[in-house]
Amino acid sequence: MKKVFLAIFGIFIFILFSFTPKVGQDLMDNPDPTIEEIVKSYKKAITEWPKPNINYGVSWKEFSSIKRDSLYFVKQDRPEVILGKMLFFDPKLSKSDQISCSSCHDPEMGWTDKRRVALGNDHLMGNRNTISLYNIADRKSFFWDGRAQSLEEQASGPLGAHHEMAMDVKILPKKLQKIKGYKVYFQNAYGDEKITYDRIVKALAEFQKTIKSQPSRFDQFIDGKYNALSDKEIYGMHIFRTKARCMNCHNGQNLTDESFHNIGLTYYKREYEDLGLYNVTKKPEDVGKFRTPQLRDLNLTRPWMHNGLFDDLEGIVNVYNSGMHMIDPKPEQKQKDPNYPVTDSMMQPLKLTKDEKSALISFLESLNGTKYKMRRPEFPIK
Repeated sequence: MKKVFLAIFGIFIFILFSFTPKVGQDLMDNPDPTIEEIVKSYKKAITEWPKPNINYGVSWKEFSSIKRDSLYFVKQDRPEVILGKMLFFDPKLSKSDQISCSSCHDPEMGWTDKRRVALGNDHLMGNRNTISLYNIADRKSFFWDGRAQSLEEQASGPLGAHHEMAMDVKILPKKLQKIKGYKVYFQNAYGDEKITYDRIVKALAEFQKTIKSQPSRFDQFIDGKYNALSDKEIYGMHIFRTKARCMNCHNGQNLTDESFHNIGLTYYKREYEDLGLYNVTKKPEDVGKFRTPQLRDLNLTRPWMHNGLFDDLEGIVNVYNSGMHMIDPKPEQKQKDPNYPVTDSMMQPLKLTKDEKSALISFLESLNGTKYKMRRPEFPIK
């Protein structure tokens, strides 16, 4: 009996000691890593990167690089794109003959207007910031509130809105038919000279689909050029993916989930109030939700947010760092007013340090890659 006991005890001791080194190694592998170790963990194939901090149930996509469009100039020579480009820059599409699509989406300004909100017909100010057209072909819906489901549908808004181009879209085809120079372009694009509203917005859409970001240093890094980003920028990317939790909404190739969120900037029943997606769906849970903007070329597309009130990256990082739950309603307030907006639960205090915020900003600035500024075309005058 004693021998059996000693044998069992010996086996137990053997297992314990054989397991101890593994436990010790696991503990050694999981202390707080140094910045140098973090940076090193990203200088490898993206499939081997540290996993991001993603909320349970959130559908997300890993980063992916964009490539330089080798067929860009070929696409620009397509007849429907040539026509769409002319129409996009032609102020004759407006009632006053003074405002074009490019008045708000200027290629010299990152396809925005650099204004807090758009300025249109009769110098009337809009309610929202102009969204850049970079990578617009990849979007699932359009406008800050997603009210358009196609580029063609999106074109109708600015063309007909009184505070934008103020054009009666029903008479726009007749207006262009009087300009003989346009007939050859419609002939080339559609096979005959007939000018219709559907053809106008289709051509505009085909041109806008060619507006894409160019590869940035971020893309070069993903593709294996590991000196394309500085150590600080790589560390900032790690913060973006983990502690700052940015990838819950800003993920995939264009760093957007193509969805809508209330991040606490509703200004409910105050100046600058904007109910966002609720204006489209009329669902109380959609009050204050706005589309997640893409982050590519973001330094070219400032100011930011749906109201254009933010023009400083440090300020935006500080906003997210706060958690933005200062205006959530109390239960009795929500019961009394079902439309009282509730900030998205994914918004949480981040407790980022000064160095972490600085690194995060450096990473965001590395997302800028586009330098090419499109020249304005000559369009028919008469």
